[in-house]
Amino acid sequence: MKILFRILLSGMLIFLGGCQQYVELHRNLSEQDANEVIAELAYKHIEAEKSLAKDGVIISVDMSDMARAVRILEAAGLPRKSRANLGDIFRKEGVISSPLEERARYIYALSQELESTISQIDGVLVARVHVVLPERVAPGEPVQPASAAVFIKHRPALDPDVMRPRITRLVQTSIPGLSGKKDKLSVVFIPAQAYREQIKYVSFGPFLMKESDAGFWQSVVICSGLIVLILSVVMALWLRPGLRPSWPGRRQKQSGQ
Repeated sequence: MKILFRILLSGMLIFLGGCQQYVELHRNLSEQDANEVIAELAYKHIEAEKSLAKDGVIISVDMSDMARAVRILEAAGLPRKSRANLGDIFRKEGVISSPLEERARYIYALSQELESTISQIDGVLVARVHVVLPERVAPGEPVQPASAAVFIKHRPALDPDVMRPRITRLVQTSIPGLSGKKDKLSVVFIPAQAYREQIKYVSFGPFLMKESDAGFWQSVVICSGLIVLILSVVMALWLRPGLRPSWPGRRQKQSGQ
């Protein structure tokens, strides 16, 4: 009898645990990026779980919130793109690089550093910087001047007219040969589309409710039905004549008769 109860109890716990299914949303995140993602989802009333792995932090959400979570994080520019710094790119590994490889690595490192700095500005969601350094294409040809193009995706609250002179000055003083050449620098601002949740209503029996809430109540109904089914099976087994316990008082009464 005890073994039967343990089996039924284990089955009920398994059913209850499966009522809410979490799926992986992002992995290989740093602690800071994971906290930013969780905070953004919590602001939109989405519960997220954080778990640690060997290669970073894993963020999981309920399956019913997966689509909303993806759209919310995309609008917020999260998680942020990981960037390499100068120390990582020019790490000594005992391999001799050609001048062309060294130049390409330097240009990439310079663009990564500028992107990382611009991304620290409040309101900037995505920053991309494309750098062209002075170069002589062929002997006897004039040297092509330095140039740069900056792409910034920002929140609606950021004012491009206020930030453009500051970013222009920052980029011009960071790239060799670009100082004072405003015609060789292009800065493009693109406002991000704010996430606007479209409320959809669906019929749930005689009730009309939000589509986001219907999944929750559907899980509640399924879990409640499973619990009632398991309890009914337990009671049916308990009330079988061969399995009902015999109380001491009842035994004495039957023996006296």
